[in-house]
Amino acid sequence: MARFLPLLLVQAPAQKPGTDVELTGFEREIATLLSDFPPDPDHDRMVVYPELHLCAAEGTPDERTTQLAHAAEPIDGPRSQRLSRIARNLGIWLLPGTVCERGEDGHLYNTAPVFSPSGERVAAYRKCFPWRPFEPYQPGNEFVVFDVPGVGRIGLAICYDIWFPEVVRQLTWMGADIIINQAATITCDRAQEQILVQANAIFNQVYMVSANRAEPDGMGQSLIVDPEGHVRAHMPGATAGTLTDVLNTEEVQRVRTFGTAGVNRMWSQFRKDDPVLELPMYQGRLDPKWFDTLEQ
Repeated sequence: MARFLPLLLVQAPAQKPGTDVELTGFEREIATLLSDFPPDPDHDRMVVYPELHLCAAEGTPDERTTQLAHAAEPIDGPRSQRLSRIARNLGIWLLPGTVCERGEDGHLYNTAPVFSPSGERVAAYRKCFPWRPFEPYQPGNEFVVFDVPGVGRIGLAICYDIWFPEVVRQLTWMGADIIINQAATITCDRAQEQILVQANAIFNQVYMVSANRAEPDGMGQSLIVDPEGHVRAHMPGATAGTLTDVLNTEEVQRVRTFGTAGVNRMWSQFRKDDPVLELPMYQGRLDPKWFDTLEQ
């Protein structure tokens, strides 16, 4: 039986510091987008924005850090409350782009919040791999997934995270069917990043959704990739726009059952009597029996 997730991926420039502090324009923008993407009473829509869409910073490193510190709020602060209201008013799953969080320890974090159609904040992921030295954030230390009832499990990875293959592999091991990658890439490596999006989808047999900023704040080229690595939708350039798609998470199970291209079944590769493979760089090991615990 199909498990559908209607999706809008918004490729947009970031809002400038100090603008629309009440987020009324942001809510109107989303409502306008949704008007061209008719609702279905049985399937809640998901709207995804790029990294730091509401918390842009510009200038020298010191100036950027000052602006981010000024924009930072606790994860359940006033900004989160307004975003919760927007998700509830519009009846959508809302990933508004990552925000600058002031942690309880006083550090700044690049954090991806997720709001359900009822307005509940169901997840908040702190970026584990800030792009150093450009980003002044403290790294997160926890991988995050959340469930969309009737659809499946979704994992969060922010921009540079996908350059580290352990991130998407761990999220997949935690049961993710879809990985949302919110990015703010303005450098010429977006070409390589697109390949990494496809590679992560192939390695892990998951959907990859990569939302990048539009010009002048980013290189764009957002894309959606299926569990076999095929590009389902993409923005060829950096202009603002919206990708729409409907993901069927049953495709994940199909690919894992029959294999990528009908051949490669990595998640069922191991037999219980295979030897344990030591992974000293992780101070760990790859034990075949663990694959029986893969959460679905």
